[in-house]
Amino acid sequence: MKTYTYFKQEPGDPLPLEKSIFHTVRFHEIDAMKIVWHGHYVAMCEDARMALGDCVGLGYADFFKRGILLPVRQMHLDYLLPLTHGNTYEVKARLFYTQAVRLNVDFTILDEHKQIMTRGYSVQLLTDKNQQVLFERPAFYEEICQAWRKGTLKKP
Repeated sequence: MKTYTYFKQEPGDPLPLEKSIFHTVRFHEIDAMKIVWHGHYVAMCEDARMALGDCVGLGYADFFKRGILLPVRQMHLDYLLPLTHGNTYEVKARLFYTQAVRLNVDFTILDEHKQIMTRGYSVQLLTDKNQQVLFERPAFYEEICQAWRKGTLKKP
């Protein structure tokens, strides 16, 4: 399986942090065409992104308790092949290192045969409670990024 990414990595950047979740398509997730309704894919990706964030200390709760919000700035999905009722699938989320004050995550949805069904990405900004964009990493986020760069961050 060829790895595809939407984000450019700079020389010296650490490898992306990665986490997968697994699920089976339920009846209520399919549409009149008997495939997963396109809107459900966003939730699938969000579930994987949350699982990844929670594993490395970058979950919503980690930011919220410090008064930081994570609005989605961009979300993009390429629907390559449809999932249908009963399909078991994997959603792989990869967080990419960046100097920017944001979270760059790409997603790959694979069927039970590891065939790529959907891929995409999201970009989340960091803001304060008044929704003012932050231009410097909060201290706890900077510490995690430094450990990530040094290779001392506990991998998910």
